[in-house]
Amino acid sequence: MIDPLTFLTFVPAALALNLTPGADMMFCLGQGLRAGPRSAVAASAGISAGGIVHVTLAGLGLGAVAQQVPWALDVIRWIGVAYLLWLAWGALRLRLPQRTDLPIRARRAFRDGFIVNLTNPKVILFVLAFVPQFVDPAAGSILGQFLIYGAVLGVGGFVINGAVGVFAGGLGRRMTAAPRLARGLGYASAAIFTGLALRLALLQRA
Repeated sequence: MIDPLTFLTFVPAALALNLTPGADMMFCLGQGLRAGPRSAVAASAGISAGGIVHVTLAGLGLGAVAQQVPWALDVIRWIGVAYLLWLAWGALRLRLPQRTDLPIRARRAFRDGFIVNLTNPKVILFVLAFVPQFVDPAAGSILGQFLIYGAVLGVGGFVINGAVGVFAGGLGRRMTAAPRLARGLGYASAAIFTGLALRLALLQRA
């Protein structure tokens, strides 16, 4: 069982990390501008789901695999770069959806958030560097502890990134009344996704 004091130490540290602007937050911002608040929340949920996968893999020993096959992280990274550029191209070709399209867009946003998070090796490296500091083998299942800490990170990230996306989505919805501003939203979203792709492409492993 996790020591309560250790857990209480982890929660504010996790919250501070969730509040730090990063790729996940910027992705939700771009998704909100691109497709509205509902899609932004779905994207945030996808990101959190991807984070849980990272934490699970770390708990199962991904660190050892990464040391033995370091190029595997580079393969994952370039898949993520390609996917973000594909999203940027989609944002440039943005067509405002009808209300009946929203459920499909929400599912797609969840998928996009999940894939973008899952193909970001920086998240893997972060999990491997941060979470083990709070894991105590004497406290029980290591995987169980990883999952508990991952759930805290996931819930905090979902709320904060989702809130950023909802704000951007509300702003975008008001702006789309003007065709020029609607095109501007597409350009802004494409710029965000392209910037994230460049950031990921230039990522250097510590």
